[in-house]
Amino acid sequence: MSTPLISAPDLPGWDHVVSGKVRELYVPAGVAPDAAEEVLVVATDRISAYDHSLQPGIPDKGRLLTGISVFWFAQLEDLVPHHVLSATDVPDAVAGRALRCRGLDMVPLECIARGYLTGSGLADYRAGGSVGGHVLPTGLVEASRLDPALFTPSTKAEAGAHDENITVAQARDLLGEELADELAELTLAVYERARAVAAERGILLADTKLEFGHSRTDGRLLLGDEVLSPDSSRFWSADTYVEGRVQPSLDKQFVRDWLTSSASGWHRGSNTPPPELPAEVVAQTRARYVEAYERLTGTSF
Repeated sequence: MSTPLISAPDLPGWDHVVSGKVRELYVPAGVAPDAAEEVLVVATDRISAYDHSLQPGIPDKGRLLTGISVFWFAQLEDLVPHHVLSATDVPDAVAGRALRCRGLDMVPLECIARGYLTGSGLADYRAGGSVGGHVLPTGLVEASRLDPALFTPSTKAEAGAHDENITVAQARDLLGEELADELAELTLAVYERARAVAAERGILLADTKLEFGHSRTDGRLLLGDEVLSPDSSRFWSADTYVEGRVQPSLDKQFVRDWLTSSASGWHRGSNTPPPELPAEVVAQTRARYVEAYERLTGTSF
């Protein structure tokens, strides 16, 4: 188990330009960030929940996220082009946790596919009977399967702000009908492919969040950021699935659940920052990410 990487490392030949919740973005030294045709994306071991960055990090999380994303980009490249140029031609200091990628102008939308009703989707359904503008039948409960899966976009908030679920109609108003519909089609195609692949490995893909951007070299719409990792998706074991209850997860939901439990002593609506994650929560979170990696990729970490 490695020492967690929390801060952006200094990488010769690269200028650090943006810190995200988990990832650090670099451009070639001397190149303007908004004009860079190539970028370096480094996944740290930070973990965030409810718009807070939590302490301490999760050892090896960045390597696990990067390995899972590399696996999925290969599984999906016949469906949608992606931004990855290389997972190996990266600085030694960040080997295994960095990707050289095409520079993208990101679409300001979180593209979410839901195959099961849970999380904020369930909250929206309980409040108004619909999710993302899709009116659903009555009587659905926690973890009800959604057939077909739904495209339910959200806004892409600035760092520290909260993404807000919107309807498909609102996404069309924001981006234009043609782009919004293309994003919906691609998101659902990716989800259905991934749902089938995960099912072969005994995993239910409950939902996932994707991001897209336009290439700065040729304007193509590319799948960007990370893809289908435990940070951006909910993974459930098929053999323990029971509709109507919260499912044991192989993803970040475990941390969210601890934070909102009485054990943490923290109230989500308060102005106080969350407490430090106990050692046992860190260890169990890492174990879940490792299990997701090994079951999905078929390789040992």
